[in-house]
Amino acid sequence: MLKAGDKVPDFQVVDQDGRTVTWKDIEGRKAVIYFYPKDNTPGCTAEACSLRDNFTALKDAGYEIFGVSKDSQASHQKFKDKYSLPFTLLSDPSTEMLQAFGAWGEKKMYGKVTVGTIRKTFIIAPDGTVERVIDKVDTKNHAAQILG
Repeated sequence: MLKAGDKVPDFQVVDQDGRTVTWKDIEGRKAVIYFYPKDNTPGCTAEACSLRDNFTALKDAGYEIFGVSKDSQASHQKFKDKYSLPFTLLSDPSTEMLQAFGAWGEKKMYGKVTVGTIRKTFIIAPDGTVERVIDKVDTKNHAAQILG
């Protein structure tokens, strides 16, 4: 499980346009990498829209935003277009990136234990050090959590 002070692990995934993205493509910038369960679900849509609606403030704070789920590249493209999301969505169907960040595992949903994406956000320094991890994401006010 990745925590504050750790270095970001290498990864290779594709974005909503099918372009390959690795840690080396992001390194050197302040980044927010947020993991979410599924495109077009109520909580995930609220979270994405919070980031969209506060995108200028996030950008002004120097952050580049990356959303990650195991949904396909095509699903991400539709989700991005439908909600006019101004940031990159990364597709990780193999869950390798999710696992490397500790965002994949057992979770309780409606009293039942399942295995899947654990909603969490990582604030990353330009040198690749995790500055902060948000484990309890408030989907409707996520941008405020990042900026606060």
